[in-house]
Amino acid sequence: MEISIYWVRLLVVLCLGMFMKSLCHVESTDANVYIVTLRQAPAAHYYGELRSDFTHGSPSERLNIHKPRFRNTSRTDRRYGSHIARVHDSLLKRVLRGEKYLKLYSYHYLINGFAVLVTPHQADKLSKRREVANVILDFSVKTATTHTPEFLGLPNGAWIQEGGFEYAGEGIVIGFVDTGIDPTHPSFADDISEHPYPVPAHFSGICEVTREFPSGSCNRKLVGARHFAASAITRGIFNSTQDYASPFDGDGHGTHTASVAAGNHGVPVVVAGHHFGNASGMAPRSQPPHPQNIHLKTTFHPTQNNIAVYKALYRSFGGFAADVVAAIDQAAQDGVDILSLSITPNRRPPGIATFFNPIDMALLSAVKAGIFAVQAAGNTGPSPKSMSSFSPWINTVGAVSHDRVYSNSIVLGNNLTINGVGLAPGTNGSMYTLILATHALNNETTTVKDMYVGECQDSSSFNQDLVQGNLLICSYSIRFVLGLSTIKQALQTAKNLSATGVVFYMDPFVIGFQLNPVPLQMPGIIIPSSDISKVLLQYYNSSLERDELTKKIIKFGAVASICGGQKANYSNAAPKVMYYSARGPDPEDGFLDDADIMKPNLVAPGNSIWAAWSSAGTDSVEFQGENFAMMSGTSMAAPHVAGLAALIKQKFPSFSPSAIASALSTTAIPHDKNGGPIMAQRAYANPDLNQSPATPFDMGSGFVNATAALNPGLIFDSSYDDYMMFLCGINGSAPVVLNYTGQNCWVYNYTMGGADLNLPSIMIAKLNQSKTIQRSVINVAGNETYTIGWSAPYGVSMKVVPLHFSIVYGERQVLSVYLNATTNSSVASFGRIGLFGNQGHIVNIPLSVIVKMSH
Repeated sequence: MEISIYWVRLLVVLCLGMFMKSLCHVESTDANVYIVTLRQAPAAHYYGELRSDFTHGSPSERLNIHKPRFRNTSRTDRRYGSHIARVHDSLLKRVLRGEKYLKLYSYHYLINGFAVLVTPHQADKLSKRREVANVILDFSVKTATTHTPEFLGLPNGAWIQEGGFEYAGEGIVIGFVDTGIDPTHPSFADDISEHPYPVPAHFSGICEVTREFPSGSCNRKLVGARHFAASAITRGIFNSTQDYASPFDGDGHGTHTASVAAGNHGVPVVVAGHHFGNASGMAPRSQPPHPQNIHLKTTFHPTQNNIAVYKALYRSFGGFAADVVAAIDQAAQDGVDILSLSITPNRRPPGIATFFNPIDMALLSAVKAGIFAVQAAGNTGPSPKSMSSFSPWINTVGAVSHDRVYSNSIVLGNNLTINGVGLAPGTNGSMYTLILATHALNNETTTVKDMYVGECQDSSSFNQDLVQGNLLICSYSIRFVLGLSTIKQALQTAKNLSATGVVFYMDPFVIGFQLNPVPLQMPGIIIPSSDISKVLLQYYNSSLERDELTKKIIKFGAVASICGGQKANYSNAAPKVMYYSARGPDPEDGFLDDADIMKPNLVAPGNSIWAAWSSAGTDSVEFQGENFAMMSGTSMAAPHVAGLAALIKQKFPSFSPSAIASALSTTAIPHDKNGGPIMAQRAYANPDLNQSPATPFDMGSGFVNATAALNPGLIFDSSYDDYMMFLCGINGSAPVVLNYTGQNCWVYNYTMGGADLNLPSIMIAKLNQSKTIQRSVINVAGNETYTIGWSAPYGVSMKVVPLHFSIVYGERQVLSVYLNATTNSSVASFGRIGLFGNQGHIVNIPLSVIVKMSH
């Protein structure tokens, strides 16, 4: 469905502007956006009731693992939502009678509440009403930013199981809360297959129509698109020419992440005129696979898997929680199956626990409604406790490298080879004269007049006769990092001067900056280290011939050949946890106490990822105007897992979100492609020189294994009530739980700690002498006998009971893990439990213990 909102939006913006002006004039106060939740439960808590029946009925019925029931009821009957909105309006009128305020959103599906622009005094008045559960000041959020399918084994593994790429992921709707999408990109076309896309029957979202997002932008692949910016607009920071008040992506980030998860198969990646191969998303088409390819006892339904976009982040300022929560609430109401969030908060949530924040609590309700939520871990690594995704119901993904590397190098006339970066053509083995930019100035230019002239940003500063046919050496300074100078402009300068190519050396003041390979339309290279750059400059200076009297240069003697960096190398050891990927342990509160929750859950490719790019994308100036971009970050890792979750959901429609998470985690690989340990970079500067074997705090369960996740054997499952009992077990949390969920902790007969949640990992922040942990697994494969083995963390003795067990399809088995501290230590140690089935299934359970007290 398409809705034209141009005139409506214009009216809203005008009204917001008039309101802000009026509020500031009358009150002369600092009005802010607040998120207000009410005690009455939201719609999803009525219509998303969960069922868990493993003891009655047929085996297929027993595998309805906490499957949500009647999720569509509230979507087809919108009257409940409008009723809730009227309740919100009535409350505001009663409490703020005669005062100025502006309600931005009514949340009713996942949380019962609203976002409102009021003064602190008005917010205090609202907080004192008995109907009001919680009043929280809005906070800011940020984005966390082809060959990958082959690296993950998809073409010959998971895609084959799903009937090939044309059926991979079909029937599942992935919702993206991000910077929007470019609907014109071929990665999102619906006419490239001979098998037409059916529109998902369970999805009821709409497609906004604006000037930038015209009618016809949505199709059978891109089935929904909305934008949320009310909180940003009220702050006066929304730039309509740069941010676009529509689902259109003016940044590039959202287009990139959507295509990583579900972009079409085999779209040519052409950047700077060079073909780098073909790109495909993880679930390129989310129709049931051919029956002959199904070997597990699962039932496939003719449902549909597509993309829905909920734009809540923007190029110029990031985003705000009020807009993000509105996007999540709408996505759940529309009927998405999976939510992908490549966003993190700008600060650690305050309060008694990090889990209690509007975004995580909205996602808890989403999980109750049967929606799998995946979030980027954040780009704040490699420090411990730098995690930006906290809750056990969210699948948190860290970033690793993959085995494709674009390497470039320059061979100097003294036969010395220097490695660098740059997606550039080479000089075909020919040697060309090197000339430093500051040695090629025209008579009117001096370094005194222009101290940045060495950055090659203005061709009028140079003598073309000196540069023509040579390799121009330019300085890569901190101004490039800040965006004040660009590689594109330097290339344009070189082109205007008829240079053969460009060599960038790193300014010594750029310390530890990590460069992604960038496209260069002519022979070129960027030397990424200031120390190695000195080698180039020393050779260059030693090769100059100068007049003995005037000291003027009379001959440029240095020559070099650029090898080029457009050809990929696939021999690199991978995966490797990237330095920027946020690390555990999971901080439970503002005092940085450790939660008994393992984070991240797992890692996925996130470094140097080719994916679709918006035609108006400005997030990376070097890829402006291109159809594809190579980006790095946990933002790129999360949609890999979202796409793979779509494949699991397609194969196991009854799987709950926690069952999907379990399938991904227990089958993850703890070693690299060469069989050695996965390494983790430990420093921002020179990361490859500062690395050591990764621990679960770096990589969680390990590197995602797409094919094995579709055949997990055993599943760890947790319900909404389990998460509630965990939250109620946090000291002093009962009022906060009531505030967010509308539910009293006293309805639960007992509570549990994080270590007692039925997760596919075990994390113990403090082991005081001994502890017994129980885990429960359900067999989703054929009858099988398992043998259990383990390696204990240092300073801990352990035993797992039973050592062996046989289990039939649909049956449950309880495992008891006995842990005893054998030493006193506050240094984290790690172990692992493995369940090895005689039919080939391997279940991997990482174990972490931090503080150990033996007596």
